[in-house]
Amino acid sequence: MMLYPSIDKLLEQIDSKYSMVILSSKRAHELHEHSQPLLDEYQSFKNVGRALEEVVAGELEIDPDSIIPER
Repeated sequence: MMLYPSIDKLLEQIDSKYSMVILSSKRAHELHEHSQPLLDEYQSFKNVGRALEEVVAGELEIDPDSIIPER
């Protein structure tokens, strides 16, 4: 069970659970490949948790130009 960051705090930053999963998954893969961390300290040991912490901190967000408009 995941306690931090809470889903409520995450959804304040990203409006859809689907988008949050895609964003955090991509960032977790980057962290796994030794990408530069965006925060000085993390509470989580796992890359997915670290990616979600970056979302809550406002360091990671969706590029508005990458969003495909609905038909």
